[in-house]
Amino acid sequence: MPGGMRDRLAERGGLRWLADALLWLVAAGPLLVAGLSPPYDALSLTTLVGGLALITAAVAVGRRFPVVALVLVVSGSLFDGNFLFVIPVFSFLAGRRATTALPAGVAFAAIAALGTVLNLVLLGTGAATWFLLASVLLFGGVLPWLVGRHRRQHEVLVEARRRHDEARQREREGLAERVRLRERARIARETHDSLGHDLSLIALRAAALELADDLPPRHRAAAGELRASVAAATERLHGIIGVLREDGGPESVRPATETVSDLVDGAREAGMDVRLAPSDGLPVLPPTVASAVHRVVREALTNAARYAPGAPVTVTLEADGSRVAVCVVNGRPPAGPLPGPPSTGSGLLALTERVRVAGGVLTAGPRPDGGFEVHARLPRLAGAVPEEPGAPRPPAGAPAAGGVGEAERRLRDARRRVRRSLVVAFGAPAGLAAVLALIYYPVATAGTVLDEETFARMPVGAERSTLTGLPRRQLTPPEVARAGCEHYTDGSFPLAQPTWRLCFADGRLVSKERVKE
Repeated sequence: MPGGMRDRLAERGGLRWLADALLWLVAAGPLLVAGLSPPYDALSLTTLVGGLALITAAVAVGRRFPVVALVLVVSGSLFDGNFLFVIPVFSFLAGRRATTALPAGVAFAAIAALGTVLNLVLLGTGAATWFLLASVLLFGGVLPWLVGRHRRQHEVLVEARRRHDEARQREREGLAERVRLRERARIARETHDSLGHDLSLIALRAAALELADDLPPRHRAAAGELRASVAAATERLHGIIGVLREDGGPESVRPATETVSDLVDGAREAGMDVRLAPSDGLPVLPPTVASAVHRVVREALTNAARYAPGAPVTVTLEADGSRVAVCVVNGRPPAGPLPGPPSTGSGLLALTERVRVAGGVLTAGPRPDGGFEVHARLPRLAGAVPEEPGAPRPPAGAPAAGGVGEAERRLRDARRRVRRSLVVAFGAPAGLAAVLALIYYPVATAGTVLDEETFARMPVGAERSTLTGLPRRQLTPPEVARAGCEHYTDGSFPLAQPTWRLCFADGRLVSKERVKE
């Protein structure tokens, strides 16, 4: 492992240890304050040690199993009420650290169910105590967890935005790179087509001059050196250009008025035996098709001059209503090709692609008589569908699969999750509180409601058995209650607090009053 990476991992591990130590101090603080305050007894010290051990275990497993840590601190509240100050901290961390919401949802549901059974069935506590503990679970457990969950979703959104920006940057850089490569390919293609063609004709002229009978030996040697230098320069040019890349630049750098007939005339002037049929060439064609036809003829003449010097060449052009056919055939070279390295085939590769882009098909290969033939068929109208279409290509500048498009999708999903978590963080506690109130109210007030009119009609001194409208049961009395007094409510929603106090002595009503709020 590289030293820099090891140092970063060690630094990250040290920061985690420091953060866990601070978390332990925060969580153990309420327990230490209560446990180290007098009076000191064995039970208090045992409770303190057990609570600190539980806090230590929760901190230790909190990073890998945040929901388990939350369950540990909730269970600690069964024997030490100070854990109520710790539950919100671990609830927030559970929402912040857990990757999914399901484990925490199951844990909260299980805690609520077990707490209900424990308080209402086993311990027999009143509905008011159950409602209080359920509210603590809701606002001290569920709400912090939702806030932590929202925080996690927000961090996911930040990461998705960062990846999206990186993908956009890579796409911009890739687009610039593609533009640069297309421009280099255009320069290479046009250099090959124009300069390569001219160099081949120069080599042909030099070879013809070298074979002239009336040329002095000194000049013949110079012509041979010129031919060899041109051949070497042509090969170096091919080495620099390489295989041409995808078409995408301007159509051509040839003179706008140069026609196929002009190409044939130039080849004849250089000493080639070229015949054009028909002699007047073709009618006016769309620019893309005309450029492709021009390039087919130029490349074929260049190859014939280089690899079949002295052989007759026939250029045939045919056009009907929808198609244009170009055929360039050279015979067997009388004395073999000009000296030089073998062909790389890059010109024909680029020419095949150029014809395909124009909607046509190009074939090239040797003939039985030892010659060579280049044949192209193109649509009369530019933009027609190629006869042999290849795999579909994305438009220039389109984002690659898994690039900007995937980053944008992740960014949209992250934004949607953040909005949803924000709504849930505020809406869920309110909804659950309303559900708790709707459950608690009928349970707490059933048979305990005493309306104000009935209360007013009850005479002091009357026997209890003669009082009409007295509810069948009373509310759970407050912690400090007078002996012989009963408490009833007027049905106030949602807490149903005690409203009336009726005090009895020897079976008679001795006082009645409204409980001060």
